[in-house]
Amino acid sequence: MAILSVLDLSPIPVGSEAAQSLRNSLDLAQHAERWGYRRFWLAEHHSMPGIASAATSVVIGHVAAGTSTIRVGAGGIMLPNHSPLTVAEQFGTLESLFPGRIDLGLGRAPGSDQATARALRRTLNSDPDAFPQDVLELLAYFGPVQEGQRVQAVPGQGLNVPIWILGSSLFGAQVAAALGLPFAFASHFAPAQLMHAFEIYRARFKPSQYLDKPYAMAGFNVFAADTDEEAKLLVTSMQQSFVALRSGTPKKLQPPVPGYYENLHPHDRSILDDVLACSAIGSPDTVRRELKDFAARTGADEIIVASMIYDHGARLRSYQIAAEVNAG
Repeated sequence: MAILSVLDLSPIPVGSEAAQSLRNSLDLAQHAERWGYRRFWLAEHHSMPGIASAATSVVIGHVAAGTSTIRVGAGGIMLPNHSPLTVAEQFGTLESLFPGRIDLGLGRAPGSDQATARALRRTLNSDPDAFPQDVLELLAYFGPVQEGQRVQAVPGQGLNVPIWILGSSLFGAQVAAALGLPFAFASHFAPAQLMHAFEIYRARFKPSQYLDKPYAMAGFNVFAADTDEEAKLLVTSMQQSFVALRSGTPKKLQPPVPGYYENLHPHDRSILDDVLACSAIGSPDTVRRELKDFAARTGADEIIVASMIYDHGARLRSYQIAAEVNAG
């Protein structure tokens, strides 16, 4: 039995608006809490018509207020978009409101295109290679006040909010290992370097005051339904989203299209096969087998499940099936 968590981008389907998506995210979190998921993470993306979780810390507060036991956090906050002090204050506030339930995952990608990144930061002069230093600064804001420390995060100082390092390449693995922090790999959309990243993280991990041994989480797509055929139809919404994003025209989440994958150009099908390599698409029996195989192959301490499904009821059912087959 694997430890399962939820990754939610608060998808905005065609014909709906962000307000309904945010209500759906809370509804999913409440169900996930009952189904035994450990944590519910929301992702920071910007200028995406189909994603409602741009103001990630605000949405975390919305979800945490409507749940009681599940951990709620960011998967993740894109640190180049924010000053460490601002992030510390936001998550210090969340931890003060919901003590012992808040996680902070940090990434170094902008979560947007260059024009949007410029609008967020007003400049592109911030250095992605400064990410480790920014993480250290953030850790210091959550630690005890030091003698002579002039800048403090209030709330935040001394609250020790758990920090995770996120990655879709080897860089994040190296940072997490060097700092002795838990590591989450975005294999739900960038699976190519998953195993190499885990190897680096585990081999180079240095025990710290935060963690005494490596703890690795892997992203995994689940599109579960009562039959394999139904699940293969559900996944076409995500396939359409990825093709649109890759062509530079992101859209709201589209309804499923029968035969969509089969009618794509072979090159596009090959790209989708690579992107969705870490996925279970099918009936409960199929999902049970694929989830078990993924856990065994990666040795992940925890698996975070993404399900970009058009219909909210079908999305709930997919997460329910994943929880049930994992427990069974």
